[in-house]
Amino acid sequence: MLVLLLGTLGLQPARTQTNALPSLGNSEGISLSAERKLGDRIARELYRDPDYLEDPVLDEYIQRLWAPLIKAAAARGELSPDLQERFAWRILLGRDRSVNAFALPGGYLGVHLGLIAVVGSNDELASVLAHELSHVTQRHIARSMDEQGKMTPLVIGSMILGALAISKNPQAAQGLIVGGQAAAIQSQLSYSRDMEREADRVGFGVLTDAGYDAQGFVGMFAKLQQAAGVNDNGAFPYLRSHPLTTERIADMQARLQLGSSTSRAPADLAQAMLAARARVMSQNSVEALRAWTQDSKATSAQASATQKAGALYAATLAHLQLRDTAAAERTWQTLSQFVLQAGPQATDASRLVTLLQAEVATKQERFGAALQVFQTLGGKTPQRPELLATAQALLRLPAHPMRADITRQLREQVTQAPHDGQAWNTLASMLALQGQTLASLRAEGEAQMARMDWSGAVDRFRAAQDWAKNNRLQPGDHIEASIVDTRLRQVQSQIREMQAER
Repeated sequence: MLVLLLGTLGLQPARTQTNALPSLGNSEGISLSAERKLGDRIARELYRDPDYLEDPVLDEYIQRLWAPLIKAAAARGELSPDLQERFAWRILLGRDRSVNAFALPGGYLGVHLGLIAVVGSNDELASVLAHELSHVTQRHIARSMDEQGKMTPLVIGSMILGALAISKNPQAAQGLIVGGQAAAIQSQLSYSRDMEREADRVGFGVLTDAGYDAQGFVGMFAKLQQAAGVNDNGAFPYLRSHPLTTERIADMQARLQLGSSTSRAPADLAQAMLAARARVMSQNSVEALRAWTQDSKATSAQASATQKAGALYAATLAHLQLRDTAAAERTWQTLSQFVLQAGPQATDASRLVTLLQAEVATKQERFGAALQVFQTLGGKTPQRPELLATAQALLRLPAHPMRADITRQLREQVTQAPHDGQAWNTLASMLALQGQTLASLRAEGEAQMARMDWSGAVDRFRAAQDWAKNNRLQPGDHIEASIVDTRLRQVQSQIREMQAER
């Protein structure tokens, strides 16, 4: 599951260590600020990776599972206020079909779409997140890095990025890390078995305190054990960085028996559709897309409700990727009727069907129809996926009375989530459409900063400064110009600091 970034580096099963780790909570090898800086450097490269994905629907799904875990870890005392404030706590999605995820130094986490695609419940995915969160809160990354005390952060960061590349493409190993260097990484930057047991124990408590079913841990372990025993062909890199042992599996089963949670989660149509979305978006070759459109579970009487919902959702999305909008419309209609028959308990699934309907209309360039889909919300404040999709429709339509309100809501979104690069970009386009050039250029710079593209941010902020010097400022532009000056100095300081550390 989640390859803790340093865990990602361990490409071989962890070996028994002769020196037992000191108990958790003792002195860490590096400071919080040093670990955060290293994480920033690595995350900056991941933002530039072609596989980095910004998908509002899947982003929201992961964040919805993640937020209760952070809250529970803080309430349990596992996540100190200092750690919560100083680490990034950002999750990056990767369009990779391998079953994998990782936690980086400084509180960055990555999740491959392949992991989302194979989990059978929200509890299973949450168990992975809880385990990796516990690696971070227990400072396992810092303690592992302490073993490389003679290495510079730049060298460690380069090795981590190399290992991430290898997890995506094992053949890249020869080009990135070879010989003794690879062996050093495998031995030095993998989790010890003590750390894995600790992450299991703490993660189990965090998971249950967050309100998830502890069966998720056991279910996920069972999936991984089956993959390890039957056919780990590289699609499960998590197994190499977090090797399962019979002891760990037995311990988790014993914890489940001791607890009160033994129920199985009911069929979740929404989770099945989200897994289907991850499958299609991670395997989007023409051959794979055609296979999704021909999944027999979409029409089979023997298929379960979740299997049928997932198959119909995948078929609709695959048709869209293949630009066959007529076929997408037909499969969407079938999916819509199927979810409607599920009754009022399928509220989350119905919302996903509505979002997919808007995607179909947008692909058909029926932007007015896409906008009408979201107006069925009945005046409710749109959630992030609806907000971004509504804005995209408005950008393709003539002047519309909703523009000002959606722009206001986008401003509120980036105020609450200043690292939301996608929202910043959408806001920039909306502001430009309304003639607010300076504010638009500033928003473009903020989007680049959110993705840690310092040179791109400098370019946009300087463009904003030039515009302010050469044009008559509108009301409110003086404030924007002042913010631009401040942000430019901040990003230039980031660049100087990064250059000094090389």
